[in-house]
Amino acid sequence: MSGSHVDDDFLDSDVDLTQSRSVRLARATERPAPYLMLVLERHRLLAAGARYPLVNIDEVVVGRGRVRAATRERDGERRRLTIRVPDPQASTTHARILRSDGGWTVEDAQSKNGTVVNGEPATVTRLGDGDVIEIGQTFFMFRDAVPSAVGDAIDLDAAQLEPQAPGLGTLVPPLARRFDALAQVARASVAVLVRGETGTGKELVARAVHALSGRRGDFVPVNCGALPDTLVETELFGYRKGAFSGALEDRKGLVRSADGGTLFLDEIGDLELTSQAALLRVLQEREVTPVGATKAVAVDVQLCAATHQDLDAMVETGKFRPDLLGRVAGWTLTLPPLRERIEDMGLLLAALLERQLPERADSVTLSAEAARALLDYSWPLNIRELGKTLVAAVALSGGAIELEHLPDDLRRGLGLTDASAAPVAPGAPLTSGDERLRTDLLALCTEHQGNVSAVARAMGKERVQIRRWAKRFGINLDSFRK
Repeated sequence: MSGSHVDDDFLDSDVDLTQSRSVRLARATERPAPYLMLVLERHRLLAAGARYPLVNIDEVVVGRGRVRAATRERDGERRRLTIRVPDPQASTTHARILRSDGGWTVEDAQSKNGTVVNGEPATVTRLGDGDVIEIGQTFFMFRDAVPSAVGDAIDLDAAQLEPQAPGLGTLVPPLARRFDALAQVARASVAVLVRGETGTGKELVARAVHALSGRRGDFVPVNCGALPDTLVETELFGYRKGAFSGALEDRKGLVRSADGGTLFLDEIGDLELTSQAALLRVLQEREVTPVGATKAVAVDVQLCAATHQDLDAMVETGKFRPDLLGRVAGWTLTLPPLRERIEDMGLLLAALLERQLPERADSVTLSAEAARALLDYSWPLNIRELGKTLVAAVALSGGAIELEHLPDDLRRGLGLTDASAAPVAPGAPLTSGDERLRTDLLALCTEHQGNVSAVARAMGKERVQIRRWAKRFGINLDSFRK
C-alpha cells in the first residue's frame, strides 16, 4: 500500500522482524485487537478491500485522495492513521474515528455528503463490533476484537495479497494464518480434511492443496454422496474385464486415476459404513485391488476430504468409522461461513467478477442500497449463493446494480419486502410475543452495551436480525454504548 508503514511501537518490542513469517506466526500468541476493515468501494469493485489494525492508534482520519493509501504518524502524543480513498463522493477530510473511554467513536468532519453508520446518517456515533461505516462510496466495517498475532499487525491492501493458490486469499487475520499453514501441510503430503457449510469453497481449497503439493498427477474429485453403495468398489477401485456382466474392458477406477496426484473425497460423511471399510483398507495399505483382479496395485495419492457434517458426532453415533476419520483428518481446516467473513465481501466480489464475468468486471458498480443488502444478508448458501446472485444482478442491470436487481431474500433482509418487519408505531399495542421479544432485546442490549454481535450470539441470531428488530421496536442501539 502506497505510503503505509508500521510504527516501531506498533509491534511488541521483543519481536524480531527478521524472523521468517512462519516462525513468527508459530511463536505469536493470539490476542483480540480492533480493526477497521475497508470492505468495498462500490464504484470500483475490482479494488476489493483492505484492513487496518488499530493497535496503538488514537485517531483515524478518512478522506479523499488520488490513490488508496494509508500512513501512520505521531502528532505529539497522539498516534494517527490517515486513510485516503480515490472516492469522488468523499471529502478531503470526511470523518474521524477516535479512541475514547475504552471504545471507538466515529465523527463526521462536516463532510459534503455526510457519514452513514448502519444505513443511517450519523454525526457522532459510538461504534460497536460489526458496524458498517459509509464514507462516500466506500464501505468500512469496524471490528472490536479480532483474534490477532504480531504478524498480522500491518496495514494490508487486497492489491498486496499474494495467495499461494487460487481461493486462499483473505483479509481476515485468523483465516489467513490457517491458509498459510495449509500451504505447508500440502507440501508435506499430509491428509487434509476441509470442513464447512455448503458453498464455502471446500473444493476450491482442495484444488489449492493439489496445486501446492507439487504433484504432477491429476486432481480427481469424487462426490461420495452420489456413489451408490453397490458401486463404490467398482467406481473407486476399478475392475478387470469380465469381472461381472457388462465389464467389457479394464477400468482403472478413481483412486488409480489419482495416482501421483490428489484424490478429493467430497462429502465423505455420506459414505455408507461398508464403503468406509473398503476405503480404509486402501488408505492403510496404499494399494488397490480392482474388482476381479487377484493382484493389488500400489497407489500414491495426496488425500483431501471434505464434509459439511460433524464427523466427530457421527463417530459417537456409530455412523462414521473412527479409524477412517484418523486417516483422512491428518490436518483439518474449517472454512467459516460467509456471514462470519463479511469483511472479505469486496475481495470475494472482485474474485467472482474476474472469474465469472471477466469481460464486464471493471464496469460493475453497486448502489448504496444494494451494497447494504449484500453486507446485511446472512448468506445461508455462502459464496456459491453470492456468485449466482452477482451473475443474475449483472444480467438484469447491465452492470449498475440497484437494490431492485437483487433477489427478494436480500431485500427482505433490509425489511423492504417483509410486512412483519415494518416499524411499530409509537404507542401502538404489542402482541404478547412482541412484548417478550422487545423486553429480552432491551435486557441484552443493556447487558452487552449495545454490542450487536454479542446480542446476536446471546439470542442465536444474525446481526442483521438484531438490527431489524431494533428498528422495528424503535430501539436506539447507540444509546446503550457507554
